[in-house]
Amino acid sequence: MEHVIFNIFMKAISPFYKKINRQTVKEDCISTYTIEKRKLKSSLKGAADTLSKCFIDWGIENKVSSITVNASYNDVYIRRLREDFALRKRLSIGGKFFYVRCCAHILNFLVQDDHCQLGGVIDVVREGIKYLNNSEYRLLEFPKIKKQLQLPSRKLLLDCPTRWNNTYLMLASGLEFKNIFPRYADIDPGFHYVPTDFEWMKVEEVCKFLGIFHEITDMIFGSEYPTANIFLVELYRIKELLNEKALDLFYHIRVMAGSMSAKFDKYWGESNVLLSLGAILDPRYKMFLINHAFPVIYGEDAAPRFVAEIRDILYELYNEYVDCHIVFHSEQQQRQVVKMKQNEGSSSSSKK
Repeated sequence: MEHVIFNIFMKAISPFYKKINRQTVKEDCISTYTIEKRKLKSSLKGAADTLSKCFIDWGIENKVSSITVNASYNDVYIRRLREDFALRKRLSIGGKFFYVRCCAHILNFLVQDDHCQLGGVIDVVREGIKYLNNSEYRLLEFPKIKKQLQLPSRKLLLDCPTRWNNTYLMLASGLEFKNIFPRYADIDPGFHYVPTDFEWMKVEEVCKFLGIFHEITDMIFGSEYPTANIFLVELYRIKELLNEKALDLFYHIRVMAGSMSAKFDKYWGESNVLLSLGAILDPRYKMFLINHAFPVIYGEDAAPRFVAEIRDILYELYNEYVDCHIVFHSEQQQRQVVKMKQNEGSSSSSKK
């Protein structure tokens, strides 16, 4: 925008054009961002009122026990909703599991950006695949080498850089065909995308690590009915894997595991109550899974306190159910008594 030719061009097409510098553009962008952020916060406050109205219109205002969200910017209207429900005394066990983080979102957040420990090898593999895909001739030559090496007929996959699972699949496919990269470079001088043996070794270790996360993510996203009882087992598997990889021989794996473990500890605390209760109510697990998983998730010293907390919440939920059951049946009996008296009155009137 500060180039002479650009400014001459803009002046020619718009007589009212005024030259601006990069600092002015930067300040305008920040100002616009601040204004839109303020508008978003205001709209989220309105979203809470809209959701409350919807619950009433649908007749479910007394049946909402928890809400699952997938991002922290929803905290504003979730807090408003919790306050509204609390004022009406319609939250189960005081709203202790009203706000639940989306488990799939937590998994994505754990892994996203942590594969940067691979350094430039991701860019090398990505650019190599782009180079091959940009020419019909290259796409024909690559399978010839693949056939010579008697490798599977699967294709190289190009990732979407903002989605870690796509990056994992790209690296896994590249790893499968790693012997083709140097052979293709021999016949194409323009192909400069050949990772070293050490870089491929790092890719292999990371793929082994991320393969577990990919499997669990597939299970959650791929299931049409992901019920609450399945999540605690998988989260336990993740924490156990992170604890194991924190002691890995490879430095980049230890760093990845440490960063992911810190995120896990931060977000698990906001979802543990409902997921724990879901597992307990599964007759295969009951409290056995809690007693087994919590020492791994929280550590041996802190686990008894959290186990006791979950047990107390379970009893509180049961007692609340009993109280509701008693109230409902007493009201039902009162209605039946009133109805019987009305029937007796009408029958005696008819006899007269």
